[in-house]
Amino acid sequence: VAQPAALGNPSFFLSVVVVFLVTCLAAVVPWHSLPKIAIAVLPIADIAAVCVLRNAEHGMGASYLLVFPVIWMASHFGVRGAIWSVVLTAAFIWGGAMSPGAQPERIPLLVLLPVMLAFVAATTHATTKRTSAQKALLRQQAGLFETALRRSRRQEQLLDEIFNAVDFGVVGFDANGKANLYNRAQREMLARVGSPLGQPVPEVMYGEDMVTPYLDSERPSARVLRGETVERITMWAGEPGQTRIAVLVSARPLLDDQGNLDGGVIVSRDVTAEMRAIQARDDLVASVSHELRTPLTSILGYLELSIDDDRLDPGIRTMLEVASKNADRMLALVSDLLTAASDSKGVLMLAFAHCEMSGIIADAVDSIRPLASERDITFELPERPVIQLEADAFRLRQVADNLLSNAVKYNVHGGCITVTLDVTEDDLAELRVTDTGRGMTNEEQQNLFDRFYRADSVRGSNVHGTGLGLSISRDIMRQHRGDLRLESEAGRGTTAIATLPLRGVGASAAG
Repeated sequence: VAQPAALGNPSFFLSVVVVFLVTCLAAVVPWHSLPKIAIAVLPIADIAAVCVLRNAEHGMGASYLLVFPVIWMASHFGVRGAIWSVVLTAAFIWGGAMSPGAQPERIPLLVLLPVMLAFVAATTHATTKRTSAQKALLRQQAGLFETALRRSRRQEQLLDEIFNAVDFGVVGFDANGKANLYNRAQREMLARVGSPLGQPVPEVMYGEDMVTPYLDSERPSARVLRGETVERITMWAGEPGQTRIAVLVSARPLLDDQGNLDGGVIVSRDVTAEMRAIQARDDLVASVSHELRTPLTSILGYLELSIDDDRLDPGIRTMLEVASKNADRMLALVSDLLTAASDSKGVLMLAFAHCEMSGIIADAVDSIRPLASERDITFELPERPVIQLEADAFRLRQVADNLLSNAVKYNVHGGCITVTLDVTEDDLAELRVTDTGRGMTNEEQQNLFDRFYRADSVRGSNVHGTGLGLSISRDIMRQHRGDLRLESEAGRGTTAIATLPLRGVGASAAG
């Protein structure tokens, strides 16, 4: 358009036609069905056309157009394309310079132009190689990311299926206490008590006594957000007079990568049926035990009157004494059942008063001696300190009786029982009752303090019991802010250790 006269030059016109033809070929030929090398026809034809165009009209600056086919060759065919594009361009340029009428003053440009094109080709090849490497790396990373994403989705789906398959509720919540994860069991549990979603646990929660409401600060989610761990606490959901369910709750805090609190998770299980069954069992035990106590007391009274009769035949007296002894044992069992039923309802009353621990132990030992002598069991009684304290002497005597009774019942014939009472460095009154009996395995010791539990090794023996003595004794010691534990090894006897704090209960010890 700027120089219409140039079209009158046959070489110029031919080169323009070639460029247009090459452009048409690029658009219409199905290059994807041809070998890759066939595409080289296009940039080579462009190089030839531009070189002819340059030689026909030097003033148009057509040399700069050679950059495009050179870039094409270098980026599409790599090192070989870069080299051949520069070589062909130099050949066409220098071939035109050899024609008649060439201008000698343009010879430096003939050298500079191939050098410039070589630099462009080298730069293009390096950039293309680097870009290809980056693309390959990106494709590899994208593949890894897609694989990780699929795996993550599968794990999420599997975790969701597991959560919804279990029969206990799982709920997760963030650092603000807002629930963000529910499983099927948790949603059903909330629906049963009419509590909406959005909170980790139902809005209305009561303690194990079904009367005392939980404060907001003592709810499991609040405790977890303070960094605490909640272990198996029983809570009642629902208002009195409406649908209520018992829930066994455990909770754990969740931390982020930096160890900061990032919410928590609560696991809850519906234990309403178990709690109702325990309540029914305790009610039945209390009712039956109460009904048995009255006739047993009457039987014991009449037996004592009969035994005291001087006119009684010695043989009959012996039989009555056996009956009286067994009636006493039955009354003791009934008393244990009543105590267990009362304690399970939280109404085990303690009457604190001034008492002396050593005297309580001595009376308990004297009481058990006749039973121990029947099996030739002896006692070792090291000197005991005098310990004055404020406690329920009746209940402490009950603990001592239970421990000594077990030491006799589970001892071997001709065995020994060692009873010690000391004051520890932690200001604890410590009672130890050690026997030389059969001992216990680790499996038996795991359930030792469960109510009504008796080890398999003694269920079929002639050793009688209800499985309540240790449970009641530990409850009594804990209500005195003490504790009871056992150390045992199969075949090597058992040591029962009862501890009672001296400080804070008005107690003192003297040698």
